[in-house]
Amino acid sequence: MPIIFRSTPVSEPLTFDSVGNHWSQESVRRPKGYPLYHYLQTEKGCGCIEIQGKSYLLNEGEGVLTAPFVRHSYSGKTEEWLTLFSTFTGTIESSIAKILGNRQIVFIGKDQGTKIASLIVSIMGKYENPPVDAKALSLDCYGLLLHFVDGVYTRDLMEDPLYQRYIAPVIKEIETNYDSELTVNGLSGQVYITPQYLSRLFGRFLGCSAYEYLTTYRINKAKEFLLTDPRMEVQKIAQRVGFLDTSHFIAMFKKVTGLTPLEFRRLN
Repeated sequence: MPIIFRSTPVSEPLTFDSVGNHWSQESVRRPKGYPLYHYLQTEKGCGCIEIQGKSYLLNEGEGVLTAPFVRHSYSGKTEEWLTLFSTFTGTIESSIAKILGNRQIVFIGKDQGTKIASLIVSIMGKYENPPVDAKALSLDCYGLLLHFVDGVYTRDLMEDPLYQRYIAPVIKEIETNYDSELTVNGLSGQVYITPQYLSRLFGRFLGCSAYEYLTTYRINKAKEFLLTDPRMEVQKIAQRVGFLDTSHFIAMFKKVTGLTPLEFRRLN
């Protein structure tokens, strides 16, 4: 059984939306990215992944984790390219960015790749022997995510003085006060730079503008409310995540997820 997709509503804090191994990988092109955190690792052969215009080789045992909506494509460089992969979701999906140091891309070397492959083999075994223990798989999901915390790109980011001086305080402000009337002008003013420079720094370090980061964070929090409190009205959720206008919230939610809030709630 090389691939498994989630077939039940999201109820665990963190879980797999899909997971697989020994997969004969075909070429994939995602100009708008993937809606969830997505990990891809080479098991056999070699592949090439292009992320935001830059190309990287994935040799055996090497992998890459990409954040939601990061533009990418990949294809095999050898006649046979076998991969393993996983995508992550859950009721606290928005916390994944914080776990990963807010990196948009994390590359994994062979040493960590060996550990990840072993864990995914174990996870696949649990799916193949029902009944599936959802709580145990949620713990496995969290454990797998921890393998990305020490990724070299995450470590380099946290040591960059520009990131520490300008980006980290803004991210903290967004995570703490996302329900308030935050604007890019106000956020940039808190770190004494122009809105344009703040967005350029966000693009450099996180691959998105400051406004896109704020919006995505709010939408992810809205997903949590939609799933954990099925009786909460959409208007109330909009207010809880910092949108003053419900119609604008619905439009932005659909732009980010492809679904209206109620469609997302029914689907999950």
